[in-house]
Formats: sequence, structure tokens, C-alpha cells
Amino acid sequence: MNIDRLISWLGDGGAALITSEVSKRYLTDFGSEDGTLLVTKDLAYFIIDARYFEHTEKQVTDPLCKVILQEELYDQIGELLNKHGVQNVFVEDEYMTVSALSALKRRFSGINFDSSNRLSDFMKNMRIIKTDEEISCIIKAQRIAEAAFTKLLSNMRAGQTEKQIAAILEFFMADFGSEGVSFPTIAASGVNSACPHAVPSDKKVQEGDFLTLDFGAVYKGYHSDMTRTVVFGKPTEEMKNIYNAVWGANTDAIKAVRADISCKLVDNVARSTLDAWGYEQYFTHGLGHGVGLEIHEGPSVNKRSGTTLREGMIITIEPGVYIPGKYGVRIEDMCVVTKDGCRILTETPKTLVYI
Repeated sequence: MNIDRLISWLGDGGAALITSEVSKRYLTDFGSEDGTLLVTKDLAYFIIDARYFEHTEKQVTDPLCKVILQEELYDQIGELLNKHGVQNVFVEDEYMTVSALSALKRRFSGINFDSSNRLSDFMKNMRIIKTDEEISCIIKAQRIAEAAFTKLLSNMRAGQTEKQIAAILEFFMADFGSEGVSFPTIAASGVNSACPHAVPSDKKVQEGDFLTLDFGAVYKGYHSDMTRTVVFGKPTEEMKNIYNAVWGANTDAIKAVRADISCKLVDNVARSTLDAWGYEQYFTHGLGHGVGLEIHEGPSVNKRSGTTLREGMIITIEPGVYIPGKYGVRIEDMCVVTKDGCRILTETPKTLVYI
């Protein structure tokens, strides 16, 4: 459990008020948009209303966390702050609204509310290294996504719209057990595939189109992320070259991943490979990012990153080439950083698929 680590960080007289769903899930293994988690130096309290109380009480099993039925939230928080002699309360600056913070300060004028990035940074630093259990959940989410993609390949045809293909893929992920989608599925064909984050449209996929699919499943709150580009009909020689260039950049960057290597260096490896093919200028985004309870977590893998990879981080490797007005290709895998390299979590082959 992770509550004990936060308690150790707080010290005497300190408490943390956790309101974000992702942090509540990370600390208690139970995620909910509702409810408030108050962590003191002695004990944590999950305060939640009657609609969810019984379910929460069953799900939260950490002996350091007590589930309390919410009645008058501010009164209950005040009683707990007094009980544990709290003088300073850390809040999540990235999640708490200005109005919510102002209300707390008005209600508890004798308490200092620390709205700096200290708590958010501490939580990020905890979450950036994944446990074996977290890795297992992410692998499960990835296998769901891969099974859905495999099934999609035999259910796609020219004439379907990007929206239809995205919807079918999302249905298959749900059918294989996904709790939801990691993010709105990207299905971009032809000229639309030249936009890295294109939104699925009513455009019909045509013979000769690249189709880029970027998608992910969710299992026990943990996300997966992968991208594959397929071609409808027969590709041109230029299309084959671009695909092979991106595939090479993906492969070379993965080979460079290991603990104690800078994220910036890994990004540079991919760019160097694309440069050798003559396409580096068309790689217009960072190489990758962390994945976990959120689809975008630390570390950022790009040419400006100052982060060094550490064992247990999970990152994406997703180089792309986007030719304006023509088409684009992206290939994305997830991997776990190890001492001497990485463990690739994505099992779907990268050979260009012809539809």
C-alpha cells in the first residue's frame, strides 16, 4: 500500500487532502470521482456519502485507512484536523480548483493550506516507478487492446468511415473486458493521417490510404497505449520507405532504452534514424511519455527532457512521420525500463498490414 509512504512524508502536524480520482485510487486501490481522502500523520480517512459508502468500505482494505460516512464534510474534516493536531494541509495543486481552495481557507482560517506543487510532485515521484502489480495491470490492459486490434483487422474494409472504425475498435475493447478507453481513439486515414492527433471524421477510407490507429484499453484503472498504421490496397514505394523509416526509428529507440540513460538521448536516437532516411523534419512531436493510472504521466521522452530513465518506469516509444497534404505513419510500443535494457510490453507485430 502507498498510504504509509505518504504518511512518512507528511511529518508531524501535516496532512494531505486528496481529491483527485487518480490519487485516491493510487493510495487506496479504489478509484472514485466522489469522496475525499484526508491523510494525517497517524491515519487516513476516506469520507464518502451514503450512495457509495458500503462499496467503498468493502474495497478499501488498507488498515491505515478508515472509511467514514459523509454527513457534514467540512465539520468532519475540522474534527479530524483537531484530533490529529494538524497545522498544515497539503492540497493537490494540479487538481484542486481556486474556488474549492478559497472555501477551505475561509472555513479553516487557523490552518495553513499549502497549494504549492509539493504534494503533486511527491505523488508523481511515487507513481513514476511501477510495482510488479501495476505492470501486470498495464500488461492486461495492453492484451485487451491487442486482442481488439487483431479482431478489427478482419472487420475493416474500404468504404468505412474513420468514425465507424474507431467505434468498432472501442466496442471490441469493451467486449474483451476494458473498463473504458484510455483516450478517444484516433483513426486517421489518407491525408488526415498527416495530423498526429487527428479526430475521427466522416471521411471514408479509400484504397491506397494509410490508416493510423492510436488507442488504449483500461484495466483496474491502468491504461495501455499503442499505435499501428495499416494500408488499404497497395502502397507506393514512398509509403513503404516512410513506414520502414518509422519502424527503424522505433526499433533503434527501444534498443537505446535502459536505466541511467537520459530521455533526451533516447529521443535523439529516433530522430537520428529518421534523419538517415531523410524524414527527421517530419517528426513533429516528442518520442514518448509515461503511462499508468493516467494516459500521460512522467517521464516525458522528448528532446527537451531533463529526466534520466530509472528501472521500473513504463514509457511509450512512438516515432512518426507526417507529410503535410499526403499521409502519415506512427508506430507505438510500450516498454518497462530495466537495468540493462527494457522489456517490451507490446506484442502486436509491426510488419505493415495490408487490408
